[in-house]
Amino acid sequence: MVAEARFWGVRAGGGQDEAGSRKRSGALQPPLPPFSFLFLLLLAAHGVWAAGYQTCPKVEPDMLNVHLVAHTHDDVGWLKTVDQYFYGIQNDVQHAGVQYILDSVISSLLMEPTRRFVYVEIAFFSRWWHQQTNATQEMVRNLVRQGRLEFANGGWVMNDEAATHYGAIIDQMTLGLRFLEDTFGSDGRPRVAWHIDPFGHSREQASLFAQMGFDGFFFGRLDYQDKNVRKEKRQMEQLWRASASLKPPAADLFTSVLPNMYNPPTGLCWDTLCADKPFVEDPRSPEYNAKELVRYFLELATAQGQYYRTNHTVMTMGSDFQYENANMWFKNLDKLIQQVNAQQKANRSRVNVLYSTPACYLWELNKANLTWSVKEDDFFPYADGPHMFWTGYFSSRPALKRYERLSYNFLQVCNQLEALVGPAANMGPYGSGDTGLKLDPRPRLSPRAMAVLQHHDAVSGTSRQHVANDYARQLAESWGPCEVLLSNALAQLSGSKKDFVFCHKLNISVCPLTQNAEKFQVTIYNPLGRKVDWMVRLPVSEHVYLVKDPNGTVVPSDVVTVPSSDSQDLLFSASVPALGFSIYSVTRVPGQSPQAYDRHPRSQKPWSRVLVIQNEHIRARFNPDTGLLMEIENLDENLLLPVRQAFYWYNASMGNNLSSQASGAYIFRPERQEPLLVSHWAKTHLVKTDLVQEVHQNFSAWCSQVVRLYPGQRYLELEWTVGPIPTGDSWGKEIISRFDTTLETDGLFYTDSNGREILERRRDYRPTWKLNQTEPVAGNYYPVNSRIYITDGKTQLTVLTDRSQGGSSLGDGSIELMVHRRLLVDDARGVGEPLLEEGSGLWVRGRHLVLLDKARTAASGHRLQAEKEVLAPQVVLARGGGVPYCLKVAPRTQFSGLRRELPLSVHLLTLAHWGPETLLLRFEHQFAVGEDAGRNLSSPVTFDLTAPHPILLPPGWCLPPSHCSPWKSEPSWPPSNGKKTARPTGGQMPPSEPKFLPPGVGQTLPLLLMPPPPPPQAIKMPLPRLGSRSN
Repeated sequence: MVAEARFWGVRAGGGQDEAGSRKRSGALQPPLPPFSFLFLLLLAAHGVWAAGYQTCPKVEPDMLNVHLVAHTHDDVGWLKTVDQYFYGIQNDVQHAGVQYILDSVISSLLMEPTRRFVYVEIAFFSRWWHQQTNATQEMVRNLVRQGRLEFANGGWVMNDEAATHYGAIIDQMTLGLRFLEDTFGSDGRPRVAWHIDPFGHSREQASLFAQMGFDGFFFGRLDYQDKNVRKEKRQMEQLWRASASLKPPAADLFTSVLPNMYNPPTGLCWDTLCADKPFVEDPRSPEYNAKELVRYFLELATAQGQYYRTNHTVMTMGSDFQYENANMWFKNLDKLIQQVNAQQKANRSRVNVLYSTPACYLWELNKANLTWSVKEDDFFPYADGPHMFWTGYFSSRPALKRYERLSYNFLQVCNQLEALVGPAANMGPYGSGDTGLKLDPRPRLSPRAMAVLQHHDAVSGTSRQHVANDYARQLAESWGPCEVLLSNALAQLSGSKKDFVFCHKLNISVCPLTQNAEKFQVTIYNPLGRKVDWMVRLPVSEHVYLVKDPNGTVVPSDVVTVPSSDSQDLLFSASVPALGFSIYSVTRVPGQSPQAYDRHPRSQKPWSRVLVIQNEHIRARFNPDTGLLMEIENLDENLLLPVRQAFYWYNASMGNNLSSQASGAYIFRPERQEPLLVSHWAKTHLVKTDLVQEVHQNFSAWCSQVVRLYPGQRYLELEWTVGPIPTGDSWGKEIISRFDTTLETDGLFYTDSNGREILERRRDYRPTWKLNQTEPVAGNYYPVNSRIYITDGKTQLTVLTDRSQGGSSLGDGSIELMVHRRLLVDDARGVGEPLLEEGSGLWVRGRHLVLLDKARTAASGHRLQAEKEVLAPQVVLARGGGVPYCLKVAPRTQFSGLRRELPLSVHLLTLAHWGPETLLLRFEHQFAVGEDAGRNLSSPVTFDLTAPHPILLPPGWCLPPSHCSPWKSEPSWPPSNGKKTARPTGGQMPPSEPKFLPPGVGQTLPLLLMPPPPPPQAIKMPLPRLGSRSN
């Protein structure tokens, strides 16, 4: 980019703003901009930063300073499970025992006061911490206070950046950072983000880090072409402007690419897992090598320093699960430092080497007061060589990816009900339930399991099979406590104790209660801040049913037969208030059978008539000869677009004469550039009732789809089922759903970044360097977390996903999404086994929602619908009847936690119990600047959170502005070279609030949250307090 900026904001010492105040008035705040957060509550942080950057070691200002960063990278699951890594089990698979690493590191740090170490994965550290004596814990606190043990990143895990949703990223960061705050206070606050291993880097991740108050961002993996260009231009470090909506510097973050990914320099690895010779400084020894090592190190440091702009450079001294014998590392590093620095006097060397940390290195860069180039796109896709694009993991293990997304939905429901009900949700008639947000030492409660799934080898699908099974097990076990909590909360809020049932197989039409009971109740909880109308679909027996709403009024319902299985589903539309529930009753009508529906099976020869399904908003037509979708029409906007949708498969490469690289869990590399059709035509069945219209398409024995429209639905739903993918022909297969249209898109398409902002993509192009494209398919794939769309400037076709997938537009007017993959060989990135799932991962069902709109108004459709998909209503079932929760309170069949709905552009991101008298609230403006021109949803919005003071939420801004980002820049005059520059707004950088979560101010809640009915008692809502795999 041509823009340049200076940064400031690395903080040393005190924690107050320029006015000396830690709080802001709650009366009237600036408006929340599109894509900004309002964080209410958070952590109390009393006093100034105890250490800050003042504990950093002394450097030599006139020398090249080499900052040695001693660290270990401890995957929270990969080749072994989380527990196997922690305890050091199955070392024949990979030698790794995290508990021994931490034991050894602490002992070595205590032996020599100049030594420093960096640790990242709080999932491991917190477990180790709870096993230590009080005396050991106090010694560790002293090390942290002295800056010798530094935490970087601070999340529960080092999360993936492609397959993660921004809400889940925030939650896992919250969990880890809260542990550090509770354990070490402000001393433990991480000052830098440290994502050394994720396989590409998203702009939204950088934006979140900036808004969380990090001073800088370090990462290791960078596309090999991009890295070569950056080294040549000395742009290995720059300012990342990570949001197009937030006004700078709200999402600005200083970013540094580490020189050697995250490994030690060649020949300088002194771990038990390495084979490099130790430092022998005794000249009488026949193994003496000190002189040669010093010479080599000086040459290495000088060469590396040429790629960076200051007289400081960093060397990572550690790698995967290293430092189990920390003394071996530190003893050799001690000698290296002493011998290299001795050359300053002996030979007038201008190289100074020291133990350091990422934060201390960043502090020295800040003092250099340079102007840095600005980056505005992201770092996807990542390739580590020609034909080696890491774009397969965008879609690997789709069943696990869906399970993670469902678990996020369920966790938010549990968090909200715990906040609304209070202690009665944690301990009630159904037992003890807990969301696990409170940091007791018990493992695997729901937030912890969800946090573990964000790890860059978990939701990414890049672990070994038994590890993926263990991730799924942790999620499954974590649902139990939340189900108990949900039951307690619903009983208290509804005033009635029932035999609640959670049916987890509704997506395959299995629920014994609804299929066998003569009567039952359906409770639908809505976690959104607005009322939703939701089509409830439950498997039943072949009977007629009477459905009544919360007021006892009969509502329309249908029983339809599922053609693929001849099972029956009951359908009815439910209206559910904001942040609340509605209870519907269902009763079987004896002696009656459901009416027949219009069902048109296609024989082996295609039927002659055109298949059409439509509601009041959408019409879809299907080709009479092939049974494939051929046209979508938006009836409201009078838009008609030819759309052909079909399933294809790429035959996965196992290596060829161009490269030995094969497709695997990480890598996507098709053998040929053109995919093969699963089938040229589909056998179809048409289902039409008053409540649903469906075309069932059967493409093969392992691929089918239902194209569906419900009344009032403004999108076309495509529910696909794929698997088991056949491999008897010895070809691995990567299955895609492709939409071909007549739109003239000029090589452009658009994908979301972690479910939030949208980035423009251009085929065979990178914004910051000239791409040499070696893989026209895989090299154009990008992560699609929630949506992908194409537009010709007038008409827009958007496809929403129900999980993270890889996607692209490989031809004008085309969209493709990879839905499943099954591969026969490993891709040589360390996993050591092919992506050949067995069991539940063989067979995958998912949904794509297709929206056709005018380009200027499309955002309101896909934004609001994506919000509904991520936070879908939760269905809880119960047999008829029940007993009163309290004799003094009449049962209720409907409840809302809000007195009034939130505006459409405001999303309630988090409502959770934080402490005995404290709630955690997060709101966000969910539209980008200028994104919606139809309903004005991109404008600043005001809503009443407390009376009498409204809170104004404007676009492009987070609250309060002085705490949005530690990296400050201010537009300045154009320099002589014509480039835009920025300059710092002041001299010494003042510190911002030392919070662990994105900053905000507290507000009172009673006027927003309706208290639950007594008894046992109304819950008080007081004022929240402020508070190695190969390259």
